[in-house]
Amino acid sequence: TPAVAQQRVFLAGDSTVAEYGPDRDPQAGWGQALQAYLKDGWEVRNHAIGGRSSRSFIEQGRLDGIAAELAAGDVLLIQFGHNDAKVEDPSRYSDPEAAYPQWLSRYLALARERGATPVLVTPVARRSFEDGRLLDTHGPYPQAVRALARREGVALVDLNALSMDWLRQAGDAA
Repeated sequence: TPAVAQQRVFLAGDSTVAEYGPDRDPQAGWGQALQAYLKDGWEVRNHAIGGRSSRSFIEQGRLDGIAAELAAGDVLLIQFGHNDAKVEDPSRYSDPEAAYPQWLSRYLALARERGATPVLVTPVARRSFEDGRLLDTHGPYPQAVRALARREGVALVDLNALSMDWLRQAGDAA
């Protein structure tokens, strides 16, 4: 029987996407759980790492690791934003109006160049409540991702909106 070709999903992101060992349990990024939700024949390649922004992921050579493997038919999920907003750290900061979409566009260009499908993912919401109300801690970053997806005709997973809805329903105590 010939081997079935594996289809691959590559993940580029920060700590909210990254994998953690059992010593960090229950801490886990969503990328760690993704494999369980995919059909047989799909394989997750999680390149996400904590503390990275769309900028520092590239500048530290993390995108090069994806570029070395990414091929036609693959999918590249891209989620940043948590660390892009860190004005106090110029190695990670990207303003949401110009630099952030420009850095994200480099991921899109790589995927397109390789014949892969890019998918933008807005940053997952933080569980941050004040007086029983969920705070929007990402400001303009999710909107910048949504606008880039529209402009570039790229698929979007609005994880920010989905996770904020879920957290609001669960409430702070839960």
